Amino acid sequence: MSELYADVIVDISHGNVDRPFQYRIPEKLVRELETGMCVKVPFGAGNKPVRGYVTDITPECRFDRDRMKAVQEIVREGVGAQNSQICLAGWIRRNYGGTMIQALRTVLPVKKSVRGNLKRTVILAAGREEAVSVLGECQRKHQTARARLLRELLKEGSIPYSLVTEKLMVGAASLRSLESAGVIRVESTLRYRNPVVRGDLEQGQKTLSGEQSRVVEAILEDFDAGRRETYLIHGITGSGKTEVYIRLAEQIVARGRQAIVLIPEIALTYQTLMRFYRRFGDRVSVMNSTLSQGEKYDQCERARRGEIDVIIGPRSALFTPFSRIGLIVMDEEHEGSYKSENTPKYHARETAIELARMQGASVVLGSATPSLESYYRVGRGEYKLFRLTSRLTGGTLPQVHTVDLRRELWEGNRSIFSRKLQELLADRLRRGQQSMLFLNRRGFAGFVSCRACGHVMKCPHCDVSLSEHRNGRLVCHYCGYESPRVKICPKCASPYISGFRAGTEQIEDRLKDLLPGVRILRMDADTTRTKDSYERILAAFGNGEADVLVGTQMIVKGHDFPGVTLVGVLAADLSLCAGDYRAAERTFQLLTQAAGRAGRGAWPGEVVIQTYQPDHYAVRHAAAQDYEGFYREEILFREMMGYPPVLHMLAVQVFAQKEQEGMEAARALAGALAAENGQGQAGLSRSLPGPGELQVIGPAPGNLSRIKDTFRFAFYVKHGDYGRLVAVKDALEQAFAAMETPGLSLQFDFDPMTVL
Repeated sequence: MSELYADVIVDISHGNVDRPFQYRIPEKLVRELETGMCVKVPFGAGNKPVRGYVTDITPECRFDRDRMKAVQEIVREGVGAQNSQICLAGWIRRNYGGTMIQALRTVLPVKKSVRGNLKRTVILAAGREEAVSVLGECQRKHQTARARLLRELLKEGSIPYSLVTEKLMVGAASLRSLESAGVIRVESTLRYRNPVVRGDLEQGQKTLSGEQSRVVEAILEDFDAGRRETYLIHGITGSGKTEVYIRLAEQIVARGRQAIVLIPEIALTYQTLMRFYRRFGDRVSVMNSTLSQGEKYDQCERARRGEIDVIIGPRSALFTPFSRIGLIVMDEEHEGSYKSENTPKYHARETAIELARMQGASVVLGSATPSLESYYRVGRGEYKLFRLTSRLTGGTLPQVHTVDLRRELWEGNRSIFSRKLQELLADRLRRGQQSMLFLNRRGFAGFVSCRACGHVMKCPHCDVSLSEHRNGRLVCHYCGYESPRVKICPKCASPYISGFRAGTEQIEDRLKDLLPGVRILRMDADTTRTKDSYERILAAFGNGEADVLVGTQMIVKGHDFPGVTLVGVLAADLSLCAGDYRAAERTFQLLTQAAGRAGRGAWPGEVVIQTYQPDHYAVRHAAAQDYEGFYREEILFREMMGYPPVLHMLAVQVFAQKEQEGMEAARALAGALAAENGQGQAGLSRSLPGPGELQVIGPAPGNLSRIKDTFRFAFYVKHGDYGRLVAVKDALEQAFAAMETPGLSLQFDFDPMTVL
C-alpha cells in the first residue's frame, strides 16, 4: 500500500500557523484515519504534542519525506468535523477573517465527546425450571442476596441495574457469579440525553389562512422544481409566521430532508420549541448555550445518526451536523444577535445561505420588521418577498399612544411613568388583565440630550450621537471627533442637559410604590442567569402568576401572551440616540415588536411609547406600524451617508497593550489604504485588485477604548463590492504581519451591527 499524508490545521489561533501542515500517516492509522478527525501531532522545534483537524488526505508528498513528522494518534474524545463543516469553515475564514482553526471551532457545536448515559438492565437468561433450581441452591447455601434477586427476576423477568444494586442490595460480585453461570445477563444500551421537556402531543393540524397557504405552496413548488431560493416573509405581529415554518418543515421532512429553525434569543426557544414538539415529538430537539456539554454532544450524535428531523436554537444551531438539510428558517431575521461578537464575526443570514447552497436547501427569513439588508435585496431581486397582513386572531393592531416626555416635565411629572401609562396600568390591574413594561436599554452608550426640547448632541461629520466619556468630553466612535461637555442646549438654551439613568430594578420598585399589591415578574440579565430561568419566568407569566412583566428587549420578541392588553415602552430614546448608524432601524424594530405583544387575545390592546422625540420618523412609523414608510426614509439616509446596505463597510480593530503603539498602527494601516486610494503609492496598492474608490473613516478610539488594560482603536472602510473589502482584509492582514509589533492584534467585522 502506498503511503498517505494528512493535511492538518493545528489548534493554535495564530496567523503565522494559519495553514495546513502535512504529516505522514503511520501504517497503524492508515485504515482508520479520515478527513475531519481530531488528531494529535508533534509541532514546532520542540515537537510539542498539539491537537489538530485533518482537512485532507492525499498520496502526494509535498515536502522532504525523511524530515516529515508523523501523526501520533487519533484523539478519541475529540469531536471530528464533517467535510461539509470543513468547507463551511473555509468559507467563513475567507469572508469574515480570523484563522482557520477559529472558523473550525465555530462550526463545531461541541469540542469534545462526552461519555453517554448507559442504561443497564439485569435480565433472567436461564429457563424458569433452571432458575428455580438455582434459587433453591442459593437458599440452602444462605446466599441471600442472590436468592433475593432470583425471586424478583422470576416475577418480573428484567430489572433496572440501579434497582438491583440500590434497592435489592445485590453486589457486583454476586452479579458476576450469576452471569458467568448463565443464569442472568446484563444488557447495556446507550441512552441519549434529551433536553426537551415532554408534553402532550397536539392532535391534527391547524388550518392555514389563505395568505399562509399561498406562501407554503409557492415555496414547496419551487423546492419540488429544483429551485433553491431565499425567501423573505414580511408578516405583521400575530400573523402566523411560526405556523408557516412548521408546515414547511413538515413537508420538507416528508421529502426525506432535515430542517434547521433559527431563533435569535434563548428566551424565544421555549414557546417555539413546544409548538414544534407537539407536531414532531422526539424528532425535534434544541441546541443552545443553556444545555450541558453532555446534552449538546448527545444532540449532535442524534443528528449524525438521523434520529432528529428538526433542530431549533440561536445561531449556533446552524452548525448541527445534519447531512440532508432541505430547509433553513431564520425567524426574526432582523435581530443583531445573529451576528457573532467573537472572531470570526460571521452573520448567520449569509452563512445560512452559503450552507443552503452547499446542501441544496431553501432559506426562509421571517420578520415583522425586516432588516434593511434583506428588504434592499428584495428590491434587487435577490430574495423573493411574501407578505402576511392579517392577525390570525381576527383582532386589530393595538392602539398606540405616543407620550412626549418633554411635556410631562413641563407639567411637573418627574416620574419614570407618564400619567397616561399610570392611568392604563391601574385600569388593567382592576380588570385583571396583564401588562408588560419594556425598558429600551439596548444600544445605550452614554448619549447626551436636552430634557427640555429633546435635542441630541451629534457628530457633525457622521450624523451619529456623541458618547459621553468620564473625562467630560463628547466623542464620536466612528471618526474620532471630540467636543467639550455641553452645559447649555445649543437649540433652546435650556440647562437641563443629561442622560437617562434607570434600570429594571428601579422600575420594579417604583411600580410597587405606584400600585401596592401588584404582582411583578422581572426578566433581565440578572434574573435569567441560571438554566431554565427563561422558561420559568415565561411560564409563570403565561399562567397568570403576575400582573406585570418588567424587562429589557428579551421580553418583546416573539412571545404570545393572550392576557396582555397593555405594553409600556419606557424611554424609547435610549436606542434611538446610540452612537450608531443603525440606531433608527433598531429603535423602529424594537418599538414595533414591543407594540405587537399587546392585544393578541380576545381583548383589544394599547401601547404607550414614552419619548423625548415624538416627531422622529422611527417613532412615528413604529406607532403607525408602517414599515414601508420607515424603510423609504431610512434608506435615503443610508444612501446619503454611504452606509450598509447601500455600501458594504469593513470595521478594522487594532488591540494594543500600549496606547501610543495601537494608535500608530491603526493610523499606519488606515493611512496606507487612503494613500492607495489617492495616489496609488502605498505598499497595499499592489494587493488590492479591481477598480473603485475606497472610503476610509478614522481611526478613532473604540467605543470602550480600554478593556482589561488593552487599548482598542477602529477605522472603517466602505465600498459597494463585498469582494473588494475581502481583498482589503487580506491585504491588511499581510501588512499587519509585516509590522512585527509584539502586543498588537487585529480583528475584522464586515457590516458591523454596532459601533466598535
